[in-house]
Amino acid sequence: MTVTTQQEQTGADDAPPGDRPPTSPFILYLRDDEYVEELELLSNWVRLLLVPIYAREASSTAPWCGQWWRHPEAVAQLHGLWLAWQELTGPEAGLCGPANWHRDYLEPVLTSLRNPAGPFAGCKAGAHRAKEVPHTDPY
Repeated sequence: MTVTTQQEQTGADDAPPGDRPPTSPFILYLRDDEYVEELELLSNWVRLLLVPIYAREASSTAPWCGQWWRHPEAVAQLHGLWLAWQELTGPEAGLCGPANWHRDYLEPVLTSLRNPAGPFAGCKAGAHRAKEVPHTDPY
């Protein structure tokens, strides 16, 4: 699978230091092997924890794509959700951490992803369909 990272899209490596994106664990800033490794870890979390526990049945009003990694928006949102889960369910999170994760992160992300106009809008159970990116004219 070929995915263009934000650095590749913006030419961040060629930019002056002040114009480079921040050093971040966020998946869209990772390149090559780091991206692949992070996506594999994220995939395990989505497949083994998120979907079995929190994903409700897919429908036209709550679509889900079994090939979610082919949707860059889904990758970005799920990675952010996973980062928040790691922080808010770890030993340093305190007793309210998991409740805060459910309230502040889980529901908004799942609602956004599974919105009928969201990234999985064209997908049906067992069938991926890439969304067409809107056209933009050059400035």
